[in-house]
Amino acid sequence: MVLGSMGLVGWIVILVIAGVCGMIGEAIAGYSHGGCLGSVALGFIGALFGIWLAQLLHLPELFVFHVGGSRFPAIWSIVGSALFVAVISVFRRRG
Repeated sequence: MVLGSMGLVGWIVILVIAGVCGMIGEAIAGYSHGGCLGSVALGFIGALFGIWLAQLLHLPELFVFHVGGSRFPAIWSIVGSALFVAVISVFRRRG
């Protein structure tokens, strides 16, 4: 995920995309506990984790949103969010 210099509208669009990706990741994992801001955070964490995983496995970026000269990989954000939420749910259920 590359977040260059973009305006306020660009940041709002990225936050909305991250929120939607985070919500989809939560739905796939079957665990939700953070609300709207939690979904946005999961979308960003998922994007970072998903990109790292895709690069590690030499997979291409899929379904990338280009906003204000920056790109946001939606598929890897969803995959990363779902994996991250699944790990969180395992630890939360144990405690």
